[in-house]
Amino acid sequence: MNTDFWWQRPDLCYKQNILHFTGRDVNELASQHVAPAFYYSTQRVAANLTRVKTALNKYLPNKTNQVFYAMKANRFSQLLTFLKTTGLCGIDACSPNEVELAMSCGFKANEISFTACSLSKSDLNQLSKYDGLIMNCDSLHSIKSWGELKPGTNIGIRINPEMGTGRTNNDKLQYAGSRITKFGIYKEQFSEALQLAKKYQLTINRIHFHTGCGFLDNELTQWKKILNESLWFIKQCPDVKSVNVGGGLGVPHTKLDKSLNLDLWAQTLAEVFSEININVEVEPGDYIVKDTGILILEKTFLEIKKNKLFVGVNAGFNIAPEPVYYSMPFEPVAIINKPETQVVTVAGNINEALDVWYEDIELPDLSDQQYLVIINSGAYSSSMSSNHCMRGGFKEFLLF
Repeated sequence: MNTDFWWQRPDLCYKQNILHFTGRDVNELASQHVAPAFYYSTQRVAANLTRVKTALNKYLPNKTNQVFYAMKANRFSQLLTFLKTTGLCGIDACSPNEVELAMSCGFKANEISFTACSLSKSDLNQLSKYDGLIMNCDSLHSIKSWGELKPGTNIGIRINPEMGTGRTNNDKLQYAGSRITKFGIYKEQFSEALQLAKKYQLTINRIHFHTGCGFLDNELTQWKKILNESLWFIKQCPDVKSVNVGGGLGVPHTKLDKSLNLDLWAQTLAEVFSEININVEVEPGDYIVKDTGILILEKTFLEIKKNKLFVGVNAGFNIAPEPVYYSMPFEPVAIINKPETQVVTVAGNINEALDVWYEDIELPDLSDQQYLVIINSGAYSSSMSSNHCMRGGFKEFLLF
């Protein structure tokens, strides 16, 4: 019987061949509520946040380091309220509704860093009502519009360093690079951005950038190049007090991945920023919540089609779209570990050809198992879900 699964850790593992998550028997969790259902571990959330904070403070001890949780990763209100109670982070928001939800969960405006693109007049009018909101302008349009609404205030400028990085160099995960994107202000337009800020007496006290997602150790060399590229922009702004390097910290998705070395990550930040008088901010989403969540699905059928064994489940890509949108593998796990194994393709219940959770994976025999679990579903799953085919129903639970 296989007991050496790459994803096992003390709070997610088999005990007497039954999957346990944050001290709970997952079979019992499955029987309590109708699947599909997401479960999130508060203990893992707090541990992940603490690791990030500890690494930052270890290698940048003389900085005022700040973590803003990227709430687009998971906006479950109970989770946001828990994050507020930890006192470990603020919020990274990217829409007025996200700001409003964060505030309803206890965060103050000055604990929320806002960065978004293609802002409408109504967006900007709503945002201007929140005194103290940390506003990062993504375009010349947003600088001008914010200046007309809030002249004489502080802003950050989101830049585009024309470099990107992401898990396995996946270009679907990159916000910047050789391809021109909508994100941030390029060098060619930066002098105009400075002139607009001056016209409206806006003080640029922050440089912000986010260039990719899911990076691990192998991508840190490229990430350091991006950090160094940001120095040019910082030097153009004498009033800058902080640099926000975005998120993008990844977690393992397959047995080939290794956990991100946070010491190496923080050392990389220190090598670039420790000698200049500037504070460091980060906006992780994936790293904070992705591996804190599991998605329990009900098995609907087990059937051979030609020479391929399919297992059907009662939810599809619309419940957790990231594997389809970004080719991020979400590994299925059997609740009961058995010596007999099967190679199966896990398929969802959406009437689309792309609705396949995982192709040809070896799992313990599922013949008499009622449920299946998708790990790493704490981020960019429920928050990106849709009601496609009117199959968008699911439940969410926070485990303490």
